[in-house]
Amino acid sequence: MRKLFSAIKRFFFPPAGSPLWVRTLPFIILGILTISLISGTVYGWTYTNSSVFCGTTCHTMPPEYSAYQRSPHARVQCVECHIGRDVVTTQFSRKAGDLRHVYLTLTQDYEFPIFSRAMRPARESCETCHFPEKFSDDSLREIKTYGNDAENSPESLYLVLKTGGGSKREGLGRGIHWHVENEVWYLATDALEQNIPYVRTVDEEGNVTEYYDIASGITPDDIAGTFLERMDCISCHNRITHSIPTPEEAVDQALSKGLISPELLYVRDEAVALLSVKYESLTEADEAFATLPDFYAENYPDLYE
Repeated sequence: MRKLFSAIKRFFFPPAGSPLWVRTLPFIILGILTISLISGTVYGWTYTNSSVFCGTTCHTMPPEYSAYQRSPHARVQCVECHIGRDVVTTQFSRKAGDLRHVYLTLTQDYEFPIFSRAMRPARESCETCHFPEKFSDDSLREIKTYGNDAENSPESLYLVLKTGGGSKREGLGRGIHWHVENEVWYLATDALEQNIPYVRTVDEEGNVTEYYDIASGITPDDIAGTFLERMDCISCHNRITHSIPTPEEAVDQALSKGLISPELLYVRDEAVALLSVKYESLTEADEAFATLPDFYAENYPDLYE
């Protein structure tokens, strides 16, 4: 070991009078090592910030990653919402705080389904792309559903979405996005914020309006001193990138898009039944789905042919 250290010392600190190339070579080697280190660091940082790394290497979450690839945010990197757009040092410190995910991956100790415990505020994520004061006109949406009868009877529900938004100084500030111009605070009594017994609104003039869920039994005394959440984009759009439809919704969407022919008798009922089973693996699920043609071969041979 002593000989090795001595050789390294002679290489980087050659004796006086050594040839020029001997004195220059250490600097060349150090330059190459420095460039390699910087390049490797940049590549590693870029790769670990990619959605491919997040969805296939770092986390065990095939449903969320598959949904992300088909979402309106498919070209937005995971880190842009989960870590936020900021200077590299700030991003690095936030990522370092998530090293526990490495441990959870190695020990297979993830919770299922996976919940995001620390999302960045909407002003640091959503509002860097979406302008909060943008006004949207009313839009008509058709929601198609199908019955479980032989004909897969279609039914359409039409909704007029009064999205609105905009600013009051422009004569707008109304509709679903009314909260952009006005404060909306709420109290959630569960971790997933599905039970909201109290809502408080504050308009531009400071007028306060309170709403209580009478059935919950909550009183003004219960609200005093309680931490309230302020409504923002994520309060409603909390699954926009990882929307996983129910079996009924998935089959209805496939039927409405023509991915599954509505002419197939009972296809809605059979497809929903297959999707509703709890499978131990994707292979088992694929094998179960492959039995669907057998249903038609046995019960409707003419249609099967």
